[in-house]
Amino acid sequence: MENIPFLAFAMPAFLLFVYAEYQITRKTRQKSIFRHESSVSNISVGIAERLINLFVAASFYELFYYIYNNYRLFDAGSSYSAWILLILGTDFVWYWYHRLGHEVNFFWAAHIVHHQSEEFNFTAAARITTIQAIIRTGFWCILPLAGFHPKMVITMLLVHGAYSFFTHTQLIGRIKWLEYIFVTPSVHGVHHASNEKYLDKNYGDMFTFWDRMFGTFQAEEEKPRYGLTHPLKSYSFLWQHFHYYFEIYELWKRSKGFRAKWNAVFGSPAQMDQDIRPMLEKRFLQDRTHDVPRLKFRGYLYLQIGFCIAALTALTYYWQFTDGGTRLFVTLFILITLINCGALLEQRRWIYYLEYARLFLCSVYLLHKYDLEEYTLLPLIVMVIAEQKLHLGKRYSRFVLQAERQGK
Repeated sequence: MENIPFLAFAMPAFLLFVYAEYQITRKTRQKSIFRHESSVSNISVGIAERLINLFVAASFYELFYYIYNNYRLFDAGSSYSAWILLILGTDFVWYWYHRLGHEVNFFWAAHIVHHQSEEFNFTAAARITTIQAIIRTGFWCILPLAGFHPKMVITMLLVHGAYSFFTHTQLIGRIKWLEYIFVTPSVHGVHHASNEKYLDKNYGDMFTFWDRMFGTFQAEEEKPRYGLTHPLKSYSFLWQHFHYYFEIYELWKRSKGFRAKWNAVFGSPAQMDQDIRPMLEKRFLQDRTHDVPRLKFRGYLYLQIGFCIAALTALTYYWQFTDGGTRLFVTLFILITLINCGALLEQRRWIYYLEYARLFLCSVYLLHKYDLEEYTLLPLIVMVIAEQKLHLGKRYSRFVLQAERQGK
């Protein structure tokens, strides 16, 4: 995985741009562009995607090489004209992948996470899941099949991804003349909007002429309302990732006959029964019937996000030099922490047990590293005794789950 050391700096660079955007919004008094809870949720999703991709990215590259070496239809070469064809082909493939991601339930289940944010800034660009990355890699395979060398394809995908990151901002207004060719933040903001006239528009990632060609282009007219037409009632890390799969399964159970069940999985999201999500939210306790007060002690939340980013950066940089046990430990620790962050946003009292889970995980890892596996149960016993004698759970809840006073 020769690209891994380079990719290690992707997350810190992302944070620098987010910080710069945030500071500009403060100085220009556009504070509504950033919302604490939504931004933390967006970044958490991005961390998880980068983390899991460490385990699968190499397979993506190997698949490109396998198709190119064994099944390519042509040899595109590496001339200037080949690069031009590649950038056009990449965006054309993206257009159809993206459009199907909105028109087919199974694909929408992976892509919906990207649209859950009710704010539109650089953090929203991070809302990509590994499932979505796997699906779109299937579409990218068309490029090596057409004869573009995998190194060219990988380079272009990095450029393509970097360009799309900068279209997730409200700091740049409409640039009408540029919209005739390129996707601008205004054009992509329309795509993220839930206004009726903006639904299912502007699928292109770099160029707008595919949308104009296939009748899906929409210029910004009224101010966009960002997010889903039926917003989620939860900041839960896991629920945000998997709720739509539960919705598909519920619709599949309700459907009668092969055709109806087929449509439940591969039909249009527009045909999804609108009573399913509220029912599931109540069943899985993800129905926030009132706004949760903002945490007073947000520094603990930021500390956890910062630690996750640092751990992810280190793991990415040293990936080739770490053993399987270390990789598994860091992965589990980060994922538990991200679940913890979502639970903190919703002030779930059971997060206290996640703290114990992280402590136990760290203990087991250290005992394993020093060949002391026979003492694995000792940390667990110490935790149980400490909880019984010191009542740490109550202290933790009082200290961490503090809400801001109304009016502040």
